[in-house]
Amino acid sequence: MARATWHDTVIAESDRYEVVEGNIYFPPDTVRTEFLRPSDTHTVCWWKGTASYYTLVVDGDENVDAAWYYPAASDAAKNVEGYVAFWRGVEVEA
Repeated sequence: MARATWHDTVIAESDRYEVVEGNIYFPPDTVRTEFLRPSDTHTVCWWKGTASYYTLVVDGDENVDAAWYYPAASDAAKNVEGYVAFWRGVEVEA
């Protein structure tokens, strides 16, 4: 079971997940979307494609761009297309 928490709040939890480059990617249906706010931030990975970001909002506190996903991953990264990963102080454990 993998779990992502921030401010003692579970943001995602699943026994199904992918690990890429040391990051745990959660299936979208296992992420609590009420804590996610779309961001305008995008970055490009040379082999995964263009990532989009979410800002986490828990009890009024924001963690800007703390989650990312690949809405249209490259062929090499199709296993994480749409899956969500976390950083910036979000505790992720498996």
